[in-house]
Amino acid sequence: MYKGNRFSQLGNNINIITSATGDVNGDNALDYVFLTGIKTPNSGFIRDITLNIKDGKTGLMQSIKLSSDEGYGPTLFLGDFTGDRIKDIFISIASGGSGGTMFHYLFSDENNNIKLIFDYEDYNNKYNYKEEFRNYYQVMVKNLELGTRFILDITYKGIDYLNEIYKPNGELKEPINGWVDPLSGLYPIDFDGNGIYELLGYQSISGRYHADSLGYVQSVLKWNGKKFYLMDQYIAIFGTSP
Repeated sequence: MYKGNRFSQLGNNINIITSATGDVNGDNALDYVFLTGIKTPNSGFIRDITLNIKDGKTGLMQSIKLSSDEGYGPTLFLGDFTGDRIKDIFISIASGGSGGTMFHYLFSDENNNIKLIFDYEDYNNKYNYKEEFRNYYQVMVKNLELGTRFILDITYKGIDYLNEIYKPNGELKEPINGWVDPLSGLYPIDFDGNGIYELLGYQSISGRYHADSLGYVQSVLKWNGKKFYLMDQYIAIFGTSP
């Protein structure tokens, strides 16, 4: 169950940003999970974001400060991601940067033992990409970790765009390399309908400059008993208006 409780004052400028209730330690009692932080005056920026868990049966309080502990609009979601029928704790924070990147963490707290089971930085560091424009209106995006390649047909970008990059015969005027951003979104989705959530990630594909958006790398992550693995990956491109 999810409920909002934004900016309730705790004193010393610390606020409850958002909260949720659910059994996160496996004792069949509802626990109270909440994020605290310090709100910047006249701004949505929040710093010192901290995860807090109050055991619904014993009253035990646990707190853990996040590695990336400042940003905008922190959200909290409780759901079973590992299949043990105990709710895990999923946190998302907007960085506020021009790239629209997000910070994401997933914690388990079985038997009041907090464990970080997904860290956005580990994911971003593991999966790197090579992106290059090719002749005849194509862009190649390669996942360097897996060796998988995607070919984008960019004729949908329109003749004016293409004329800036390509000669009349379809050859590139000069080499162009783009890039794939870090995670700009990660969402819990139960693809199998079995009550166990997977993660759906989005990473923006940029061309000559950041605003030259070509689409998204979409990744499905699933728990394999020890860690999340990349179960599936595909590309979504932008279409044109009729």
